[in-house]
Amino acid sequence: MTDKTHDTPSTGTDTPSAPPASPRLLRGEVLCVLALSLIPAAVYSVIAFAGVLTAPEPLSEQTASLVNPRANDRPWLDLSRQLASVAFALVPVLLAVHLLQRTGEGAHTLGFDVRRPGPDLAAGAALAAVIGAGGLAVYVFSWQLGLTVTVRPSSLDGNWWDVPVLVLQAAKNGILEEVIVVGYLLHRLGQLGWSPWKAVLASSVLRAFYHLYQGVGMFFGNLVMGLVFGWFYTRYGRVMPLVVAHTLIDIVAFVGSVYLIGRVDWLPG
Repeated sequence: MTDKTHDTPSTGTDTPSAPPASPRLLRGEVLCVLALSLIPAAVYSVIAFAGVLTAPEPLSEQTASLVNPRANDRPWLDLSRQLASVAFALVPVLLAVHLLQRTGEGAHTLGFDVRRPGPDLAAGAALAAVIGAGGLAVYVFSWQLGLTVTVRPSSLDGNWWDVPVLVLQAAKNGILEEVIVVGYLLHRLGQLGWSPWKAVLASSVLRAFYHLYQGVGMFFGNLVMGLVFGWFYTRYGRVMPLVVAHTLIDIVAFVGSVYLIGRVDWLPG
């Protein structure tokens, strides 16, 4: 892999670039994008975790759902609802890209493009293998210690579209989280004068907090994941491998667990 580079888009004209935004505008922009995307998840996760802590059952006997499709006597309505929820959940990504374009940048600035499919897929698969294996170990170990709830990623209702929808949900999570909480956030914090590792730490803490509903163990597991992903982006300047890695991890979690929970003795659930 090569060091981080930023390509300048060719417009074919000599149009002057947009003037740099003021720090005040950048702070407001960061706050708006995060408020539309992951800050609510972090707040809801803290509230949910407070409920978990005050429940009479120990953490290992409680459950948390990552994907909870609504059952409906008309399955096409359920499918429509889920597809709409995936589409609407990606609106903050479109907003982030739009705001980057407003300042003369764009998705390419974050490495969110398909110009390097081979290297991106290879790097994403490698990251998924390392982070996925480590995350599974943290989950099982912390569950055994009573520090993590029993996570039930999904349940299939017997419809032909169950697995495709779970894959779309996984891709949505990968795109939303990595483009915003890594690529966009680190890029804008850098423009605000933050040091790279200060920005990576802030991004990782945010990631950990919006996963806190899963318990203390997964809080720290996601903190480590954020640090690794933040290092990768700071080193190589491309968010697409992170999108691939996150998507693969969630596909295994959402789909694989459906067929493994109850059949593998050491897997909680």
